[in-house]
Amino acid sequence: MSELLRVENLSAGYDEAVVLNDISLTLAEGETLALLGRNGTGKTTLMDTLAGATRQHGGQIFLAGKPLHTLASFQRAEAGIGWVPQERCIFKSLTVHENLTAVAQAVRADRGAHAAWTPERVYELFPRLAERKTNLGTQLSGGEQQMLAVGRALVLNPRLLLLDEPLEGLAPIIVQELLRAIARITREEGLSAIIVEQHPQAILAISHQAVVLDQGRVVHQGPAQTLASQPQLLDQLLGVARA
Repeated sequence: MSELLRVENLSAGYDEAVVLNDISLTLAEGETLALLGRNGTGKTTLMDTLAGATRQHGGQIFLAGKPLHTLASFQRAEAGIGWVPQERCIFKSLTVHENLTAVAQAVRADRGAHAAWTPERVYELFPRLAERKTNLGTQLSGGEQQMLAVGRALVLNPRLLLLDEPLEGLAPIIVQELLRAIARITREEGLSAIIVEQHPQAILAISHQAVVLDQGRVVHQGPAQTLASQPQLLDQLLGVARA
């Protein structure tokens, strides 16, 4: 598979505060990367940096061989970055359908041969949204807002989807529904993704690669299934004692 994302010696943070130090990683086209680590280790900062929402102090980012680090956040979206931040950031004063159509863009030739994501395909992926397409964002549950945030990123027809803790604070039944949808998007549809999640085994099960951060640095990277099969190593890396 061809390389989609390359991060080289990346340092970044907020204003003068440097959170990430010398981060390097790669992701192939069609692969999913589980980004793991304890709270405060730099996972969200890395996602924000890829999306263009932090101050970059050094290093380079390439998407399909093209420099991303020189682009503003809206240009990165045009280049193929689909971002679902922790805060979801849906347009709460717009309806579900308006949220999707306001940002939708046609698939470009350089995005590969994947079928284009349209609002109609999002409704097929998330039937709950189809039932609530005329509801305002303020009228949705937390799980429905998360589905809408994912759908809104998909209709940008990205090459790389960034999901920052998509399962946080959701009911178990919604967690399973979202996991199935994410697995379909990535495993079946072949969309590349980086996923930050506090439930490592759930995400490792649908990922190809895994990276663990600690104090803003990469302390482990390798196949996701290798890490999933070594729970003691996983707990050691995440600083979590098993019950």
